[in-house]
Amino acid sequence: MTVEIGQKVPDIELLGDHDERVKLSDFKGKYVVLYFYPKDMTPGCTTEACDFRDSHESFKELDAVIIGVSPDDQGRHEKFKEKHDLPFLLLVDDEHKLSEAFDVWKLKKNFGKEYMGIERSTFLIDKEGQLVKEWRKVKVKDHVADALQAVKEASAE
Repeated sequence: MTVEIGQKVPDIELLGDHDERVKLSDFKGKYVVLYFYPKDMTPGCTTEACDFRDSHESFKELDAVIIGVSPDDQGRHEKFKEKHDLPFLLLVDDEHKLSEAFDVWKLKKNFGKEYMGIERSTFLIDKEGQLVKEWRKVKVKDHVADALQAVKEASAE
């Protein structure tokens, strides 16, 4: 079943930084900006990650954490974080459990080839663990500003 706005998000455990096991419930009491992206080190994903990096302090001031999710392994995540000085958590979703729960694991087509992969998407989770906003088929340009504005609006309520 796919999580929908107004519902509690699934509490699936994934591998995070330094072999740490992480669940979304670990962040109860904070807003969570959960963004799914296709692959570390690719141009669009790097731009998106760096945009989140550059706005990290603004999110933090609003009591929000940023979490990136892709099917890449932990070693690749660590290289990506180090290369681009990313101050937020990246989770390994190599079995696509969280991606499928958020319905972002999709059949994609590129240059006539079909394959399964992540559809770039972002979700805002409130302090109680409920999904409050979603952005699907994200275009990278200006997306982080939209997400930050949504956190500002949620925190003002």
